[in-house]
Amino acid sequence: MQPKPVSSWRTVLGVLGFASLAIGATSPSTAAAADRVNNVVLVHGGFVDGGGWESVYKLLKAKGFNVSIVQNPTTSLAADVAATKAVVDAQDGPVTLVGHSYGGVVITEAGNDPKVSRLVYIAAFAPDQGESVQKLIANPPPGASAPPILPPVNGFLMLDKTKFAAAFAGDVKAERASFLANAQVPWGVDALAGEVTLAAWRAKPSWYLVTKDDKMIPPDAQRAMSKRAGATVVETRGSHAVYESKPAAVAALIEQAANSKN
Repeated sequence: MQPKPVSSWRTVLGVLGFASLAIGATSPSTAAAADRVNNVVLVHGGFVDGGGWESVYKLLKAKGFNVSIVQNPTTSLAADVAATKAVVDAQDGPVTLVGHSYGGVVITEAGNDPKVSRLVYIAAFAPDQGESVQKLIANPPPGASAPPILPPVNGFLMLDKTKFAAAFAGDVKAERASFLANAQVPWGVDALAGEVTLAAWRAKPSWYLVTKDDKMIPPDAQRAMSKRAGATVVETRGSHAVYESKPAAVAALIEQAANSKN
């Protein structure tokens, strides 16, 4: 039996309000080379795999970063954290850990690894201790779009293929959005219900990219979570798949975090 939701977007929004901390990107040239965290680990979210990071990967590699991509099994939070920690632990020094969507839950837990020095959330969940995606999305705020998630089958969730593009990838080319809809990775109900035991953002600096046209995670919920985390926030027009549609904006924020003196 799935855990009973005990918190919601309304709870987060009610406590934190709808304010957004919009902070412009800092030029990497202002950071000393010695402060740069050269290892970047990218973590994908539900319904997709790590292949969507390709354009961001190439942009960061061109800047000389050592970039690794986690392939989450998306079966449970514990399994996804283990997969992420395996990649983090293989790095030769400090890590900037990046998560998209549900990947934000993963990095919030896996980010407690001593090698992780910075966290970057891309249109992502940023839960606190005891929170899960299931708890956070209960009772969405009035007017928020409802993701077209189909009923679970054998413990896994999928998005309605006919509504995938509009909900997940509204600014991605139609041919690519259609491919993503038909190449979905089933998302485990256990992952949806996985609760964070210790939120890494409470001890480590974080950055957050808010997507203002997001139909999966309401922009106001993104603003509330990023404010609670004390993150440096940048906002952009874009769908939930912003890492595919606007890779330069995503890479720029990751570079900002990696070059920060925090």
